[in-house]
Amino acid sequence: MTDERGDPATAQRHPRGLLDTSAVIDLDLLSEDQLPLEIAISAITIAELASGPHATDDPQERAARMERLAAAERTFDQLHFDDAAARAYGRVYAALLTVGRKARGRRALDMLIAATALANGLPLYTCNPDDFDGLTDLLDVVGIEPVPSASSPDPA
Repeated sequence: MTDERGDPATAQRHPRGLLDTSAVIDLDLLSEDQLPLEIAISAITIAELASGPHATDDPQERAARMERLAAAERTFDQLHFDDAAARAYGRVYAALLTVGRKARGRRALDMLIAATALANGLPLYTCNPDDFDGLTDLLDVVGIEPVPSASSPDPA
């Protein structure tokens, strides 16, 4: 299958999408054909990335996390958690309650990201689609999988 320009690589790719924090962290391990043509991220993802360097005692890991934050800030459109996202969060919260889940702890940040996607009419790309169970009636949750790099150790 090809798109309107005859390009098979973009045939099923969304024109624009919101990456959650898991997708931003694993971005180097994702193939381009899994991603939207234009990538946006939420200000909530920037907040999560900003906390990352403080969550490790390893200086090399801290430096890598700081670089990931800086790269995300300079590379992607950042969608703010605005009034529309705040209202959308009410819909997200209600959908979670319907399936017996609650937006607490780490999940609360994921749900704020989902509300940002919903408010902006964007599909949500994630390496952890199960984190968004119960929301598929509200928004398009696109599960993506990291591809191990050639330099990754063999898991066997």
